[in-house]
Amino acid sequence: MSALGYAVTDSMTMLRRNLRRMQRYPSMTAILVAMPLVLLLLFVYVFGGTLGAGIGGPAIGSGGRAAYVEYVLPGIILLALTSTAQGVAITVAMDMSEGIIARFRTMAISRAAVLTGHVVGSVIQALLAVAVVLGVGVLIGFRPDATPVEWLGVLGLLTLVAFALTWLSVALGMISKSVESASNIPMPLMLLPFFGSGFVPTDSLPTGLRWFAEYQPFTPIIETLRGLLSGAPIGNSGYLAAAWCVGITLVGYLWARTSYQRLPNR
Repeated sequence: MSALGYAVTDSMTMLRRNLRRMQRYPSMTAILVAMPLVLLLLFVYVFGGTLGAGIGGPAIGSGGRAAYVEYVLPGIILLALTSTAQGVAITVAMDMSEGIIARFRTMAISRAAVLTGHVVGSVIQALLAVAVVLGVGVLIGFRPDATPVEWLGVLGLLTLVAFALTWLSVALGMISKSVESASNIPMPLMLLPFFGSGFVPTDSLPTGLRWFAEYQPFTPIIETLRGLLSGAPIGNSGYLAAAWCVGITLVGYLWARTSYQRLPNR
């Protein structure tokens, strides 16, 4: 078997390990999904009538709670992705603190397999979380107008975002001094949808905050998801979203690989 074949086989073994951990500790997955769902219900049923009154347009209707469901769901989807990214940072920190990664480094397995197993497992978990959020959204009134091609675009973008955030979170988990700090370091990622177009249009924000909201990475991602799900034009936001995802992936991957290589041999 070639070196690539061994790497793929070892990565599949590490992936099975992480999937079995998900099955063994379903409470972690439930907690990561629960927070976005609570925020979805809170914003729709408590704030939706007021916030939706100021939102309108051809893509989301004339305003009200029903329009706000259409508007806010892409931001909640991003929160689900950042929540699962926080989960992978925690699991990586757990492996680091328990010494299992040090043990893996002494075994005849591909070095890339350990991190790849975490990343692919987390992407699967993230997409499952998004499916739950979308299902609840449909139950409370979300009605997407996406074509089959646009649904493929949604799936591709969500996978790319999950992949990017997961690599970054793997790196954050590796540099964390403890599991507790690993649960806090990714917190800024969970705040970015609030400081973008996830919950209100950016033109309603004060000047300084509006500038930040328009140029931070999650705003073009949210706008692309919103346009694809509603069947509206996405303009250049799709290119910006893809560029941000590629950049975050490269930074996270290089950071995680460098941190892994710097671990002491035992």
